[in-house]
Amino acid sequence: MTAVQRIPAESLDVLPDLQPVFDEIAATSSERDSERIHPLDVLEKLRAVRFGASRFPAAEGGRGASWRETLDALVRLAEADSSVAHVFRNHLFVSERFLTGREEGYNPEWRKAVLRGELIGLATTELDRKQTGGRGDLKTVLTPDGDGFRLNGTKFYSTGTLYAEWTLVRATGPGDEDVSIIIPTGREGVERIDDWDGIGQKVTGSGTTNFHDVRVEADEIIRDARPFVQPFSSTIAQTVVTAVNAGILRAVLRDAKALLLGRTRNFYYAPASVAADDPLLQQTIGRISGDAFAAELAILAVGDTLDAFADARDGGADEETLADLAHEASIAAAKAKIVIDEFVLRSANAAFEVGGATAATLRKNIDRHWRNARTLASHNPVVYKAQALGAYELRGTKLPSLGFF
Repeated sequence: MTAVQRIPAESLDVLPDLQPVFDEIAATSSERDSERIHPLDVLEKLRAVRFGASRFPAAEGGRGASWRETLDALVRLAEADSSVAHVFRNHLFVSERFLTGREEGYNPEWRKAVLRGELIGLATTELDRKQTGGRGDLKTVLTPDGDGFRLNGTKFYSTGTLYAEWTLVRATGPGDEDVSIIIPTGREGVERIDDWDGIGQKVTGSGTTNFHDVRVEADEIIRDARPFVQPFSSTIAQTVVTAVNAGILRAVLRDAKALLLGRTRNFYYAPASVAADDPLLQQTIGRISGDAFAAELAILAVGDTLDAFADARDGGADEETLADLAHEASIAAAKAKIVIDEFVLRSANAAFEVGGATAATLRKNIDRHWRNARTLASHNPVVYKAQALGAYELRGTKLPSLGFF
């Protein structure tokens, strides 16, 4: 594996123009969270700079970025606004399948759409299903209709779909086959409902999506025939969520420093009369800084494993090699989630220690960092990741491969 070291923002030749956009997004981030303002204008800016095509060749209008570089940029976007960064979670893992154009059921129109700056959401989870993830028992059904199909069902946690031009839907097809479908969100019969009521990640477009007799063409269906494709896609999705938490950690450090430097009072019994000179509060800032540093290194290390898989895939490696590399990436992503989730929640709580009672006011909205991080950490809880890693370390038991790893 490539030695892990922090890539400064100014060294990213493929993404240098993005930081001014991120800075602009950060300026209104707190307002969007507190007033639940959907980031429609912000997403238009990111479409314009083709952020969603970061992984696509520069010669075709993309940014030609590696996964390491893409995750570095994603962390900085999450620092600016974690909800906006989360919108790209499903887009990034779905569009990765379009890079080679070799997957079964691949439709070249999807690749063109990504290169135009369009976004892809996801509609897979069903609240009345007995299990989360895995195969089978999907109530959303795809049935034959002439030379095409009709789609009916209801999904929740449809992250990004409210804002996207396209969405990927998981359904039960003819013969009880699990299928993936990518269709335009504006098609007749697609109903997007803004009913996400989470304590955090308030404007990620993660509510209900209904499909009422939606027409689906044969070339809009993907079948997961290659054994490594779905595990690798799932690892990307999990890595993006963890990268967003790493970005929140950067935001916590930024805002904690501003709070401390802005304090004009300190307790009469404190070691220093000026809060920013108080060694106890300085120590707190130092710990948050260390957590943010470690989190970034961890997520970039996962990026290296994703790049190893992508390079092997693009180089025509055999399926056994690709399956092994996909598993290595899954292990790295699970390890990163365990430590980053702990670091970000610890640091988001510690930010209140340096800010005093002022940090608890609504006008500061510092609590959004903890709320957003807690919401993200609840996606596939750490306890399952840790158990799976423990079984692997002790018995060599491979991690689950059907999703969420």
